[in-house]
Amino acid sequence: MSLIKELSKSAATAARKLAVLSTQKKNQVLNDMAAMIRAKADTILQANEVDLDNARQAQLSDAMMDRLTLTHERIEDMAVGIETIANLADPVGIERELGQRPNGLQISKMRVPLGVVCMIYEARPNVTADAGALCFKSGNGVILRGGKEALASSKAIASVLQDVLKQHDLPVELITVVPDPDRGLMQELLEQRDHIDVVIPRGGEGLINYVTENSKIPVIQHFKGVCHLYIDKDADFEVAMQLLLNGKTQRTGVCNAIEGLLVHQDIAAQFLPIVDEAMHNHKVKMHVCERSDEHLTDAEVISDDDFGQEYLGLEIAIKTVESVDDAMEHISRFGSHHTEVICTQNEITARRFQRTVDASVVMVNASSRFSDGSQLGLGAEIGIATTKLHAYGPMGLESLTTEKYLVMGTGQVRA
Repeated sequence: MSLIKELSKSAATAARKLAVLSTQKKNQVLNDMAAMIRAKADTILQANEVDLDNARQAQLSDAMMDRLTLTHERIEDMAVGIETIANLADPVGIERELGQRPNGLQISKMRVPLGVVCMIYEARPNVTADAGALCFKSGNGVILRGGKEALASSKAIASVLQDVLKQHDLPVELITVVPDPDRGLMQELLEQRDHIDVVIPRGGEGLINYVTENSKIPVIQHFKGVCHLYIDKDADFEVAMQLLLNGKTQRTGVCNAIEGLLVHQDIAAQFLPIVDEAMHNHKVKMHVCERSDEHLTDAEVISDDDFGQEYLGLEIAIKTVESVDDAMEHISRFGSHHTEVICTQNEITARRFQRTVDASVVMVNASSRFSDGSQLGLGAEIGIATTKLHAYGPMGLESLTTEKYLVMGTGQVRA
């Protein structure tokens, strides 16, 4: 039996044991994992330094380096995220009544784990902790296949989580790390439909496309984040600038950063000069339409087809639009179904924008940086789904379960 087949089969076997574990026991294990993450912070950081050294030699982009880098603060965030998951309601086993049929059958549905989740990701060692904890609480086994750039960090974090599983006499295969980043092993993983129930890729466009095109297992896509901020004619300029600066400059290499700014034509002459000064102060490169360029300095005029880029850096696309409908049309064409934001004091416009825009998170007068599982009360997220089957948006515990029907009868047979 090959390594991948053995890992997948073992994870499936382990997941069946986890599915019947009590909520109390799961929470105890999770709290111990959080404590152990803190205790082993220095060990994790040492492993991360190995990855960072290799990444520098490979000349990875600034965005990739940011995602790869761990600090004491980010490790503390991991631990807090795990504790938050422990405190959340357990979805597994929750039943909802659907009623009684005319023949007396009682119908209900129960939430159950998906089974085994395969995470394939790049340069995000924190995913190891987030996915491990979320899958454990939701009753799923998880197979983690990180990129080679984060392998040492991912193995170190997984080892900590596995040590806690051992302490509680639980199989370490519940949280499995593929020890070799070879692309051939990833292809074999994508063929294990007898043991793996869903694949969730997180990373660049190339990775997402490869997994989607080659997997024999259902895939939940966590695609790129081309997020827009639309400044309506009824916007508060001070609020608008707060949303823009936080969304664009607070952390550039993440999927919920602002990549496109849309400004209503009625306020462009007043608002864009303010944007111009702020972008120059923060050294943000501007790619703009011709109408916007009239109010900006040192900007690059681009064609309409060049919008929709995920810059993951100090760059932004700016377009002047005729109306909220024009803004929504632009988002429909260039957005990635991730996160879209409107800044307006007009409640009717705001609600129309939220109802109409097709994105997994649609915000009014709030920073796109809040499009994150921890910020939305999920404790952590396994990713942000940009497709709609079976989840849409930040995926927490409930998104890692499904429902099965329960039918109670008294001997009924079908005529």
